[in-house]
Amino acid sequence: MSQMQRLNKRRTNVDTVFECLYDKITSMQLLPGAKISEAEIAMQLGVSRQPVRDAFSRLENLGLLLIQPQRATEVRRFSRREIIKSRFTRGAVEERLVRQAAQRCNPDGAATLDQCLSEQIKVAEARDYATFTVLDFAFHKCICEIAAAPFAFDVIYTEKAKLDRLCILGLSREDRLSLLLKDHQAIAEAIKQGDAETGVSAMALHLSRVDETIATISASTPEFFEP
Repeated sequence: MSQMQRLNKRRTNVDTVFECLYDKITSMQLLPGAKISEAEIAMQLGVSRQPVRDAFSRLENLGLLLIQPQRATEVRRFSRREIIKSRFTRGAVEERLVRQAAQRCNPDGAATLDQCLSEQIKVAEARDYATFTVLDFAFHKCICEIAAAPFAFDVIYTEKAKLDRLCILGLSREDRLSLLLKDHQAIAEAIKQGDAETGVSAMALHLSRVDETIATISASTPEFFEP
């Protein structure tokens, strides 16, 4: 096997481990505070420990794992400080994106938004929380593309990943799918109409929905939060 083949295999293994653990953490199959082992994950997935170590590092950078010397790695608990930081960052970025999207939206962009919403409606009716979360990512990515700022999705992805676990809990506990769908419809309509101010207001309301979820989960399961 050549050096390049070994590097490609390693990258593939890292991606496989990362995606597996990311899905388990964000879907709350692995709860905040749960301890995980490099050796156990490597055995479960049939890979060496190095790609697991690399995947752990990527997850730590997303704020999903807590890696401490001489102590077990654990799924990171929710940080109130990081939540505030994430909300601020996303709010600033998404406001700019909505404004640019409202200025640039053409018939193709409008059709893409309509397609995103059509898929969300079907998933919401089926009460498929996990798939709705995936489509939520796609919706915000679509806005980035309409705004001619696809690079901005990297920021949204990073910040959104920190809150996705809370969103999953909120969707399942509070049955908020229909509410979030209405938010998306309002944002999309404003963008299609070129109404930046209405779109910005709708986006701000949409992003604020997580505040009530945070308060509810903090009261019911305080052990999920860092001291």
